[in-house]
Amino acid sequence: MKQQLVERELTEEGPRRAGRARSRHRRSVTVNLAESPLSWLYARGYLDDRQFDAGERLRMDYERAQLGARVTMRWDPVRARTTGETGLTGAERQIAAKARFHGALAQAGGGLQDVLWRVICAGETLPAAEKALEWPTRSGKLVLRLALDRVADFYRLA
Repeated sequence: MKQQLVERELTEEGPRRAGRARSRHRRSVTVNLAESPLSWLYARGYLDDRQFDAGERLRMDYERAQLGARVTMRWDPVRARTTGETGLTGAERQIAAKARFHGALAQAGGGLQDVLWRVICAGETLPAAEKALEWPTRSGKLVLRLALDRVADFYRLA
């Protein structure tokens, strides 16, 4: 994974607002913008290998199915019909990825789909997902682990 390191300023009061005086004691941290919330949790031991692999497969299927929002016209070059390793065309691979993605979410269940989509596909942090879903603070790790276990069962990960 390519790193995108940037320096971010921290203040004791939190984010600076317009009209506020700057804090006398400045601190900064280096942040990797390329690091996903899922890889952050995995690197700190909150997820095991099976859960991380399940999350990465779900994210890969989401991206292959091209389910993300588009803000402009697609300018991808038109390609001649080719067959890949699996003998499927690009459109067939996209349809298969979409079916796997929706199957994995269905396996997770209705109450767990939201946290999977927010953290893995949309790249939200757990605190942001907890707030958006109106969950108690620090409950997201447990719920995400349960959801990832079900997704791992769907992908038949050992």
